[in-house]
Amino acid sequence: DYCTGLTTTNARFATLFGGPARKPEELLTQHHMDLAASIQAITEEVVLRLSRALAVETKMKNLCLAGGVALNCVANGVILRDGRFDQIWVQPAAGDAGGALGAALATYHHQEGMPRKRSDRDGMQGAYLGPAFAQSDIEKELTAAGARFTVLAEDKLLDATAKALAEEKAIGWFQGRMEFGPRALGARSILGDPRSPAMQKMLNLKVKYRESFRPFAPSVLREDLADWFEMDADSPYMLLVAPVKKSRQRTMSEAERKLFGIEKLNVPRSEIPAVTHVDYSARIQTVHADTNPRYHALISRFKMLTGCPVLVNTSFNVRGEPIVCTPQEAFRCLMGTDIEMLVIGDCVLRKEDQDPALRLDYKDAFELD
Repeated sequence: DYCTGLTTTNARFATLFGGPARKPEELLTQHHMDLAASIQAITEEVVLRLSRALAVETKMKNLCLAGGVALNCVANGVILRDGRFDQIWVQPAAGDAGGALGAALATYHHQEGMPRKRSDRDGMQGAYLGPAFAQSDIEKELTAAGARFTVLAEDKLLDATAKALAEEKAIGWFQGRMEFGPRALGARSILGDPRSPAMQKMLNLKVKYRESFRPFAPSVLREDLADWFEMDADSPYMLLVAPVKKSRQRTMSEAERKLFGIEKLNVPRSEIPAVTHVDYSARIQTVHADTNPRYHALISRFKMLTGCPVLVNTSFNVRGEPIVCTPQEAFRCLMGTDIEMLVIGDCVLRKEDQDPALRLDYKDAFELD
């Protein structure tokens, strides 16, 4: 029944979008009858045929994507590499939340008659549309929570954070306005050193409290993107997947190829193993100096220290909780996980300096996703 369903659906895709349909066994053999991977393969087939049809019909070279399927960053990468469009822009909160924003914009332009302004830059400016906290409010909230912190000038703050990252510490990074959408984009993020083979496992088990194999995304300086990944297009919202640069990849030995399961998964596959998936791909966030200057400056400082313009970036929360929004929530996450340092505004908090009585037990507080 499963193969029959694929045959019918695949044939319908061919009728709707043109071109020869792929045989079901071509889709299934590659993925060993794995249901999730097969659905992903068909999704990629659908979006590729749709995008090719749009390219032929409209003759346009720029493509905008929205809706829940536009969060499928692997499929987005397939469209980009297909080469029918010069630029692809994906709404960072694709889905219902972004639909509400679109409705507001439509009212603003159509009902109120306000003109649309064209810009060569990303009009959403990084999608940092959430709340922000003044330095005085941050200090007030942290003090009320019993936190012990040091206030540093930006240069010293960046130096201390980059040094801690190079020492393979997990850093809570809370800066400026919160991101809009499902991705942490360097405003409410947990950061790590992507060069560390142990970082992925450590963040999963000791911070996120989830399975050790879950992948993480790289934040990379936009100007260094093409030196590290097989891509040279903006991806500010972490919604495009591309391979790690061939020159940065590490070929597995014969003995490593014979490994199975988690053991094989844990084999480093590149110079940045913490963000390299089993197929040598990565879900990329390009970081731009004009939309997030402090985050860009931090990665630049890390590059000066290590030669690597990439950081591990995952959302600032534990499994089962939303991304932290307030300074007190960030402090609770610090005290309930094995995050070793919190940088919030101009305040730096080190775990070893905190009152042990404020420790929380997050590990068993939430069920698996």
